[in-house]
Parts: sequence; C-alpha cells; structure tokens
Amino acid sequence: MDEFMARYPFGPWALLGLCFGLMWGILCSIAILYSIYLAAYRKAIKDSLKQVQPLRYTRVVDMVKTQKAEKLEAKKAKSTVKAAEPPL
Repeated sequence: MDEFMARYPFGPWALLGLCFGLMWGILCSIAILYSIYLAAYRKAIKDSLKQVQPLRYTRVVDMVKTQKAEKLEAKKAKSTVKAAEPPL
C-alpha cells in the first residue's frame, strides 16, 4: 500500500472525493426539484377541490378539453379517410 501511495499520492482520493461530491450535488438538486414539483402538485389538487375554482384552473381545464376534442376529431377524420380508400 505504501508503494501505491508513493506512486499516486493524490489521484485516487481526489477522484473518489470528486465522485462523491458530484453524486451529492446531483442528488440534492434532484431532491429540491422533486419537492418543488410536489408542492405545485399539491397546490393544483387543492385548487381542483375548491368549490369555486380559480380562473387560471378553469382556463386550463377548458384548454385541455378542447385539445382532447380536436385530437378525437382528427382521429375520426383519419379513420374515415382510411375506410374510404379502396384496398390495393
């Protein structure tokens, strides 16, 4: 071991510290982002359960409903075009 330490006095420990430090930083930032995500999710759930929903919530729900309706219409139109085409 002394020969190894004489040959590489700093490298392995620096690399080990770098790896642990990098992992620690990445995991801490992921934990912070996850807590922000959960807080926003909880707020959205609370808003959706209110008797009188906020204006922003109703706008988003209406937007999602129209997008779903547009996708459904496009899918129906696509299926009618396929049905109208003669088989080759």
